[in-house]
This record gives sequence, structure tokens and C-alpha cells, in this order.
Amino acid sequence: MSLILNIVQVVQLLAALVMIGLILVQHGKGADMGAAFGSGSSGSLFGASGGANFMSRTTGVLAAVFFVCTLALAYFGNLRPVSSGSVLEGAVMAPAPVAEVPASGAAQIPTK
Repeated sequence: MSLILNIVQVVQLLAALVMIGLILVQHGKGADMGAAFGSGSSGSLFGASGGANFMSRTTGVLAAVFFVCTLALAYFGNLRPVSSGSVLEGAVMAPAPVAEVPASGAAQIPTK
């Protein structure tokens, strides 16, 4: 269970980081960092609008992966433990030592 939880956490972190990078590189309102890298040019690998469609679709897919990982982490966080018993029920209880009190009530000095 711990291995699956770690894998889901790593996938969620990577999806978030790549999604942040893709959003910053896209050319558009509020994300003008893409203009510095030439994403607005028509002579790119994907053509005039192919790059924008590819990055938009990739961002959408990564957002879906991020949400699925968030739901999986919420599910794992709400799982009940396998054992329904108490911790104290499984412990062996030893009787507490009883101190001997003198009948006269006088204080006694402990000896070794």
C-alpha cells in the first residue's frame, strides 16, 4: 500500500510541475513567456496552430491526471486500518506492584 501511495504522490508532483511549465510557455493572455521562446511563430514543428493545440491538449491531459491522483490520495487517506481492535486489547497487562504500608502508620526508611 505504501508503494502505491508513493507512486501516486510522485505522479501528482510531476504532473503539477509539467503543467506549470506548459502553462507558462503557452502564448496567450497572462502567459506571455511563450512569446520569448518563439511559440507564436508559424514556422514551428506543428504549424501555425498545431503547437497551441498540442500544448492545450497536453495541459488538459495533465490536469486530468492531477485530479485523478488527488482523488486517489483522498481515497488512500480515508482508508480504515485493517485491525479493528484497540492497541490496549493486544497488550499484556501486568498487575501493578502494591506498596506495603506499615500498620502503625509510622514512616519507615527504605533499606537496600
